[in-house]
Amino acid sequence: MKPRALVLRTAGTNCDKETAFAFSEAGAECAFVHINELKNKTQRLSEYHILVLSGGFSYGDDIAAGKILANELKYALGNELKAFIKSGKLIIGICNGFQILAKAGLLPGNDTLEQEVTLTINDSAKFEDRWVYVRGMRDEGRETKCVWTKGLPEVVYLPVAHGEGKFMSKDKALLQQLESNGQIVLRYCDEKGETAGYPANPNGSENDIAGICDITGRIFGLMPHPERHSFGWQHPRWTREGLRKTGDGLQIFRNGVEYAKKYL
Repeated sequence: MKPRALVLRTAGTNCDKETAFAFSEAGAECAFVHINELKNKTQRLSEYHILVLSGGFSYGDDIAAGKILANELKYALGNELKAFIKSGKLIIGICNGFQILAKAGLLPGNDTLEQEVTLTINDSAKFEDRWVYVRGMRDEGRETKCVWTKGLPEVVYLPVAHGEGKFMSKDKALLQQLESNGQIVLRYCDEKGETAGYPANPNGSENDIAGICDITGRIFGLMPHPERHSFGWQHPRWTREGLRKTGDGLQIFRNGVEYAKKYL
């Protein structure tokens, strides 16, 4: 059987179809489910293997990006989410999805769902919509726990599109804990994989953080959009540099699907 992925929707979600398409290409069976269907119990989170929070502007990013949907998940579906996580299942949040996971307390994750990190207004004070390079922790001589990023290239090229992507932790102690635990998954870099300031880091994130995972490695949030570079023809320079069979982002979806097939 194909792993079942629940692609969550609400007002303002707008990257759900292309994210589902990438998951389908990776071998998952996807269903589009509105948040109200989970709240009124016409759909059950427990019936799925992967929860997908795609990009967009949920509820118009009122109050703060992702905050309203984060509160719905935390206060209306908190018990279901805890059971879903305890059962060993997977969650991925992309862009607005990452903002939601952070503000719901699902990342970096704790038993009380207390918010410990945030994604806030870019240092540039403008919407950053372009391609960036990111690298993984293993390229720094350390392994990440994240099951979603196994086998990624050393430097990955993905687009970003956000106005509130600056990663910040509540204090330096938590930031060091994330580093020590291998929960820092992706960092912004230049094309050679080296640390660089703006524009390589498009938002001013602490320690150039572009993506993190929870302590289990099964919950993953990132600001860049892997679904927008899942195929070679999505690369902005493919006509000059040659057409690759797949884009850099597809491996992320394949990893989630293969993990679900093996363990769930």
